[in-house]
Amino acid sequence: MSTPRNQRVLYFSTYPPTECGLATFTQDLASAATSWGLAHPVVIAIEQGGEKTSTRPPEVLFVVRRDHELDYIKAAKIASDVADVVSIQHEFGIFGGENGEFVLTFLKHLKKRSVVTLHTVLSRPDSGKLAIIREMSHYADAFVCMNRLAIPILERVYGLPPHKISYIPHGAPHHIPEDKDRAKSLLGLSGRTVLSTFGLLSPGKGIEYAIEALPGVVHRFPNVLYLILGETHPKEREKRGESYRALLEEKVRRLGLEDHVHFVNRYLSQEELAQYLTATDIYLTPYLNPEQVTSGTLAYALRFGKIVISTPYLSAREALQDGTGILVPFRNTTAIQEALLELLEHPEKMHAIEVQAKNAGTAYSWDRVAQEYAKLLERILCHARAASSKE
Repeated sequence: MSTPRNQRVLYFSTYPPTECGLATFTQDLASAATSWGLAHPVVIAIEQGGEKTSTRPPEVLFVVRRDHELDYIKAAKIASDVADVVSIQHEFGIFGGENGEFVLTFLKHLKKRSVVTLHTVLSRPDSGKLAIIREMSHYADAFVCMNRLAIPILERVYGLPPHKISYIPHGAPHHIPEDKDRAKSLLGLSGRTVLSTFGLLSPGKGIEYAIEALPGVVHRFPNVLYLILGETHPKEREKRGESYRALLEEKVRRLGLEDHVHFVNRYLSQEELAQYLTATDIYLTPYLNPEQVTSGTLAYALRFGKIVISTPYLSAREALQDGTGILVPFRNTTAIQEALLELLEHPEKMHAIEVQAKNAGTAYSWDRVAQEYAKLLERILCHARAASSKE
């Protein structure tokens, strides 16, 4: 299958300067896809509130106000006029209306082919969310899921036809630095065994369980340092302020871990994130939601060849099979501590898992991921041309 040449893709999603994983994902995908023959991307961004629209990148043609349904109709007209195919990044919370139903308004008025990337797949959705995905399938030409374990859920629970479902993993940087000692030196972390978790902070991350696992670890390995990287999620901050971060900071003080847990309370640039991940020895995702079907942070960690200790949410269950990481039960401090000690006491085991992780991480390179999207878009456009020729 050839890749599309000079076809214009319009991306409908949150987008920088919005600070969220979906916005970063869309920007990275759009940038990487141009290397596979696609025309320069264009974007319709969904405003989440508080962004300065004057700082939008030039590829953003229009900004949809999240809760203004008429904006979705206007967006669909713009997309129909300028694009050959539309890539929609779907998360229920980013669209307006109940359960994000305004995405249907956009699809109903769109006159071009479309692909929907599903960033959340619930195995037991409520009736409203279920109805939205089912109705989307009447308009969208294809759905992308980032976890093979989600495919039977989409078929069985949502009734999506198998021919409309494609698996393409989450992307991560194509070029990665590998000099861990240099990265540690630049960050002032020389001599430390670095654990890290990055991403927008919220209670669902389960970081308190990782912190509680540390006293027994630092007693044996006093050079251990746990980095909690990232600011509080904007929606969490809007609802509950910095209460979760305060809870974590108080736990650190109570356990006497001030020298072993550091918070980096800001939204990291890609360059900063790459430096911190390069310096990391063990990456932790003690997340609490068993149904979490994708994790950009996990994809990044594996792309950087990191040992991962994780709870068995759906994304981790798929990604950490075959020796590429260690799964521990949810909300289990003892299990996290035991996994950390097992690794730190056996450097040869750490090395073996690092090799496995590095090999597995090649699949997450944005170069490879973008090529798969380009192939999918070409298939859709081919089908559209074939259908048109029969009319």
